[in-house]
Amino acid sequence: MKSAKNIFTPSADPLKTAVLVLDDCNTLSFAAGIDPMRAANRLAGRRLFDWSYVTATGAPARLTSGIAVPGDALARLTRCDLLLVIAGFGLDRHDTPALRASLRRVAASGATIGGIDGGPWLLASAGLLDGYRATTHWEDLDRLASRFPEVRALQDRFHIDGARMSCGGALPAIDMMLQLIRARYGAALAARVAGIFIHDSPADPARAQRRGGGDPRHSPLTGRASALMEQTLDAPLPIAEIARRCGTSPRTLEAQFRARLGTTPQAHSLHLRLSEALRLVGDTDMPLMDVALATGFGSQSSFARAFRAAHGQSARALRKARTGVSSAP
Repeated sequence: MKSAKNIFTPSADPLKTAVLVLDDCNTLSFAAGIDPMRAANRLAGRRLFDWSYVTATGAPARLTSGIAVPGDALARLTRCDLLLVIAGFGLDRHDTPALRASLRRVAASGATIGGIDGGPWLLASAGLLDGYRATTHWEDLDRLASRFPEVRALQDRFHIDGARMSCGGALPAIDMMLQLIRARYGAALAARVAGIFIHDSPADPARAQRRGGGDPRHSPLTGRASALMEQTLDAPLPIAEIARRCGTSPRTLEAQFRARLGTTPQAHSLHLRLSEALRLVGDTDMPLMDVALATGFGSQSSFARAFRAAHGQSARALRKARTGVSSAP
């Protein structure tokens, strides 16, 4: 195995980049990885990034928007300095022995490997994140941490650890690419690229991802309480404990929730849990009992009642309508 070239040291050389695009990746995540490189080339007036597209088999990859991205087969890729893996939905379907072998081969050549959105999951499955610190989209983060204990899973928006890059979605991908531009081609160019996208918030890779993206109605107090609720969906904390951790009383916390969000802390917590349950039922193949446990319900019956009351139909019926098959109990 060759030692990875440090692509984050200042250089005037073009960075040969391969972009692996998987079916059902989000269009915005795709653009977030590509457009910062395009903008850097345009602003610099020369080719700083020399990129090409590859797909799993050589057939065009189709994004969630329906756009088809043509590319050579990953197995035919002979050399690159950086491989960006962009994935979204259907990670278990993409995670084939052939893909894992190709990813390991590219890494062994000394290339830096980066994952965007669901990409880090595929890197972890190939063993390429063992011993590294990494993040992924919050929808897959808990599953990644439990399935790949050799990976030091982080809640960060993006993280760079040696020859591995990972991020949690489209906007963190922009920040991650700006960090690469800053390190390799200078802060002035990175600032100009950020300006092209009217992106003026400083990159803070260690800022934890938020499941709901944050509600502007929150006060600092209710925001902290909601974040705690999000972090403990599988084992909901008593409201008194949440208030204690936020440095306030249950009465004050309830008053803030009523004033800012028009609800109670208990109802807000239940809403977060059932929103996550709806996502897991609709977007994953997780057995319904596991969905119940992952969202803090101790029994299938209590989960079924709460789910039906919140979403107007049973979890089983909703999954059957979306997939055309019944769910495992």
